[in-house]
Amino acid sequence: MIVRLTVLSLAAGIAATPAAAQSPEAFYKGRKMDMIIGYSSGGTYDLYARLLARHLPDYIPGNPVIIPRNMPGGGSRTATAWVYSAAPKDGTVLATGDQSIAIAQALGDPQIRFDVNKLIYIGNINKDNNTTVAWYTSGIKTIEDAKKQEVTAGATGGSTSSQYPKAMNALLGTKFKIILGYPGGNDINIALERGEVAVRGSNTWSSWKSTHPDWLRDKKINILVQIGLEKAPDLPDVPLLMDLAKNDEDRAVLKLLSAPTDIGRPFYTAPDTNPERVKVLRAAFDAMVADPKFLAQAKAENFDIDPVSGEKLQQIVAEIVAAPPAIAKRLNEIIGAVDQNTSSKR
Repeated sequence: MIVRLTVLSLAAGIAATPAAAQSPEAFYKGRKMDMIIGYSSGGTYDLYARLLARHLPDYIPGNPVIIPRNMPGGGSRTATAWVYSAAPKDGTVLATGDQSIAIAQALGDPQIRFDVNKLIYIGNINKDNNTTVAWYTSGIKTIEDAKKQEVTAGATGGSTSSQYPKAMNALLGTKFKIILGYPGGNDINIALERGEVAVRGSNTWSSWKSTHPDWLRDKKINILVQIGLEKAPDLPDVPLLMDLAKNDEDRAVLKLLSAPTDIGRPFYTAPDTNPERVKVLRAAFDAMVADPKFLAQAKAENFDIDPVSGEKLQQIVAEIVAAPPAIAKRLNEIIGAVDQNTSSKR
């Protein structure tokens, strides 16, 4: 009887072994993971998330399947809030959301009901500058042209698509008239073609190259300014937004506004996720973005790759959230912690 109880106890102990005690290969083998995408399908957040979902499993022990799930709403705040408060903390959920959420938190946006510092960042496939562009028939070729007359600029809502024109109006003297409410970036592109607006407030440089190389080839858009901490190598003649500042204080404000471009299309998981799983996922990401096979496949699919590690992303987010109060206050006065109630296809 004692022997029988001992055997049963051992069996029960094995059955009750927590998942956290399993090896990474045993845990992930045959498992389905979720990739939560904070925007609707077709935009660059969605496309990069699906690229990662296809390839990252090859570098995770056990080779799980990653299933993309779009959860648009609130400029990706809906998805981020769900990951923050409701997602499993076992390394089975990844997510991507807007790069500007960290700066919105720094500015005190009341829509932010979570702490971006507590999200655990796995990596960013592509550090990428944003751009503000004008349609070729608008007559707007440079920022100087946008100071001479009122210029309509299409935007999805309170994201960078409206923040950049607002900042330029306040600090550079441009005369952008911001038209809010477009469901997504593709809708603004159609508005450009129809002549409804003259300018698109924000789009990444890599997105233009991958989605509209014909517009670049045929000079359908004039790139007025690029937003980032350093120039894109293939845009040497397009000014950086922060370099157009009239004084050091304005430059500091524009630098803070530009900093999220290094966050790019971030991938993160829930706060308090098992640390060993975090190590596994970060190591898998680092191995993927260094693999010549992956890089060749991404190039064949017209994806730019300029990665940032999860550890570096964690640091960048923390620095943005901890921005000097005076600079954050001034930027908030200019762009506002504005309503993000939009489900942009970005």
